[in-house]
Amino acid sequence: MRLTLRTLSALLRYPDAAVQQAAPELAGALVNDGLLSAEQRAALQPLLDELAATDLLDLQERYVGLFDRGRAVSLHLFEHVHGESRDRGQAMVDLRDRYEAQGLEITAKELPDYLPLFLEYLSVLPPAQAAEELAQPGVILSALAERLEEKGTPYAAPMRILADLAGAGGEAFEIAPADDPDDLAALDAAWEEEQIRFDGPAAPNASAECPQAAAIVARFQTTDPLGSQAHG
Repeated sequence: MRLTLRTLSALLRYPDAAVQQAAPELAGALVNDGLLSAEQRAALQPLLDELAATDLLDLQERYVGLFDRGRAVSLHLFEHVHGESRDRGQAMVDLRDRYEAQGLEITAKELPDYLPLFLEYLSVLPPAQAAEELAQPGVILSALAERLEEKGTPYAAPMRILADLAGAGGEAFEIAPADDPDDLAALDAAWEEEQIRFDGPAAPNASAECPQAAAIVARFQTTDPLGSQAHG
């Protein structure tokens, strides 16, 4: 499982020269790990081919256009739970503490809830614990996979595989509305919205916090789901 998580992390992170050079060997790493089916590995091949054969600047431009110019498919997991609320800061502190409990130090210029970083953290855990913690944002992964599939991007494949590994298949989950990267006014309006909610509109007397979001946050804040020595 370790090699698979690290490979999926590499595929989903901002492309650089190291990822581009390693792309031809990543398929072999997945075979050696033995976690994914032949069908799942084949689904990743278009992205691997694109990373290996496309000019790096073009890859980076496409990545930014897809993931960074709106929040609908943001790879920052807590964006889909807290939006820009203050709760997001504390949630990231808690997640950072979990990383440090495993002897990991964040050196990249990324927030702790950046999905590729989270996958690297999972890769150092015992397999059972890694599977348990991957399941925590499972509904987010499933929703992101669906949105990426709608966009017809090869990045949908690693996200769908992560959702499958997390055991997320049929649970309803609403992420940010579709956005148009060329419609700057619409993007400004989207970023001014309240935190993203995952069920339908709240009833007049409902709690201000989405119950499904609260459940996800609670799972993320579980410090030791399998009784290991890791703690947040």
